[in-house]
Amino acid sequence: MRIFILLFSIFLVSQQSPAQSPAKILKRAESALGGAKALQGVRSLQKTGEVTRKSDGGRGRITIFSARPNSYALAYDLSGFEVVSGYNGKSAWARDSRSALRTLTGSPGLNFRAESAYRNSLWLDYKKDKTRLVSIGRGQAADRPANIVVLKTAKGVDVKVFFDEVTGLPVREEFSAVGETVSYDYADYRKVGQLSHPFAITRISGDDALEIRLADVRVNEQFAASRFDFPVSSSEPLQDIPSLLNEVQANEDRVDQLLETYAFTEKRTGREVTKNGATVEKDSETAQVSFYKGFRIRRRVEKNGAPLSESEQKDADRDAADRVEQIEKIIAKREAGGSAEAERGERVSIAEILRASRLLNPRRERFRERDVIVFDFEPDPAFDYRNAKSMLKFFGKTAGVIWIDAANKQVARVEAVLADSFNIGGGVVAKLKKGASFTLEQERVNNEIWLPSAADINLSVRVFLVKGIDLNQSIRSYDYRKFKTEVNDARVNDAAKP
Repeated sequence: MRIFILLFSIFLVSQQSPAQSPAKILKRAESALGGAKALQGVRSLQKTGEVTRKSDGGRGRITIFSARPNSYALAYDLSGFEVVSGYNGKSAWARDSRSALRTLTGSPGLNFRAESAYRNSLWLDYKKDKTRLVSIGRGQAADRPANIVVLKTAKGVDVKVFFDEVTGLPVREEFSAVGETVSYDYADYRKVGQLSHPFAITRISGDDALEIRLADVRVNEQFAASRFDFPVSSSEPLQDIPSLLNEVQANEDRVDQLLETYAFTEKRTGREVTKNGATVEKDSETAQVSFYKGFRIRRRVEKNGAPLSESEQKDADRDAADRVEQIEKIIAKREAGGSAEAERGERVSIAEILRASRLLNPRRERFRERDVIVFDFEPDPAFDYRNAKSMLKFFGKTAGVIWIDAANKQVARVEAVLADSFNIGGGVVAKLKKGASFTLEQERVNNEIWLPSAADINLSVRVFLVKGIDLNQSIRSYDYRKFKTEVNDARVNDAAKP
């Protein structure tokens, strides 16, 4: 009888307190904060106050700035020790009194960029940003029951938000990327104009816990966009940009020649985001890659972790041979004065892309234990793309940040976002949507050449005006080896890494 009473009680509780949908929880929070319309009307925020480090009682001042669409800066000092970080819409950076200025990459960079976007629009643009909402039920925050919603961003960052069950207000946020979490606890909400803002904040990053007490919050005040740019960190003059690009181009031309003697293994892994927001591997393909007269040749050897069947491998070998013939025809047509169609398939050099862009915030940094020169870049409206290569037209619409090895004048890393939609065939064949992102890293091989080691691609494309495709793909390149043989005779390395 007792077990039936217990089950009946659980049934009554579940009926009285049904789990709320994420959309309903967020709508209630918008109302509690002051309304969706008022939230969407916030173009910038400026917050100032005092900060205390809990571990030792160090105190100082803190300023927080945010501006639409996704710029964000945080600066504070603790007993004279200064910490500054920011995101200017292209790259995230940080410096303190002990460490040199650096561009944030990896988990810190992902978290800070996600926080920058969230600080400016909360969850209001989640559909446009391809963010998935997941409700994970109830929990505790600040000793109060809370409803929990996770915003799973397209960049792989989870933003977990705890909403007070009574007031509906956010009382905790956690930004998590690849094992690193930064959290905020909120209290003492006060009205500033139409909206409510927390004036008591606890920020925890690793072992560092800060107590923040705001004194002033200002909405939509004008301030310079330079607040989000990189501070000047060195009086050492940088090389002038035209000569730097000339050296990068010269090195890339030399690399093109060296590539003819290299082959490597490339694994492409397709990923998808499930309904509950988890990112899972969908499929994979492994290929042996070589270069021929400036063009890539891919020879497939595995699919989903298993070797191709005998017939599949014959087809793959035939495709590689056909590719060589296609390259020869393209080159012959080009040499005969053919149309720009003959250029299709050729690689566009980084130097060409940089010449078609505006370069901003040049600085010196350390990356992967090497000295690098770093630039932000964005589309240059003065550049004439009319007669440019098709791939250059595409990359000319990207914005991001690039790391150039200071000694070798070769690219070590690129992060880019498509700043505007890109049409193929006037948009009839395909249309890549604004916001597509790309990351590429290279490594030094045989102390003579920088070659791709990792790439991540995330984009949405509409094909033939109808079908929409989301591409979430990682590419890993490894097992670089030098050879002196014809492309058609290049053999597969059976010891390919997974």
